[in-house]
Formats: sequence, structure tokens, C-alpha cells
Amino acid sequence: MTDTLRLDEMALPLRALRMLAADFGHLSAPSVQVSTIYPERLELSFYDDLPGFEAWREALGVAPDAVTYREQSDGRTRVLRASVDYAGAVVCLTGYAQISAPVPVGGAA
Repeated sequence: MTDTLRLDEMALPLRALRMLAADFGHLSAPSVQVSTIYPERLELSFYDDLPGFEAWREALGVAPDAVTYREQSDGRTRVLRASVDYAGAVVCLTGYAQISAPVPVGGAA
């Protein structure tokens, strides 16, 4: 039998979300996830909205060099990730954006 996590044990990320909504409600809305697997973490994801990711990164004071970059889906999607401690929770930012197909030199297909 496993221990069941209580909602009050997830107070840190939920409090952080409430504070973010109050302090940064003018920024673009991310997809939000709080999980019983990582009860101290608040995940904010941005799909096809790298400007939104950047606005949140800047608002949370994450340095540009603290952002990691990788590609997935055979190089078709770029992924930016960063995290910061905020109001006692770990706030993880993730931005996804499609990578345009390269245009051949000379315009030939």
C-alpha cells in the first residue's frame, strides 16, 4: 500500500501559482501542471509561444545563460528549459516551438 499525498502537502507550488497569478497576471497564460510525483514543483509550459517563455523567464529573473536548449522530434521542435526557486517552490519553465524547414540555397526544392 502506498501513502497518499494530501493536497496540503502540495501547498508550495499552489501558493507559488497564486502569487504568480497576482504578480504576473498580465503575462501570457502558460499550460500549468502540479503533480503528486514532484509535489514541490510547478511547471509552466509554453507551446508555440517562445516570446511568452522569454517574458516569464525575464519576470522571474532567470538569466539567459541558465536556459538550456535542445531539439526533439528529429530536429523539428526546439525546447527551452529553465527553473527558479519562487515562493518556496521550484518553478520550471518549458518553451516549445516548431523549427521551420530550411530553405534550399537558390530556392530550388
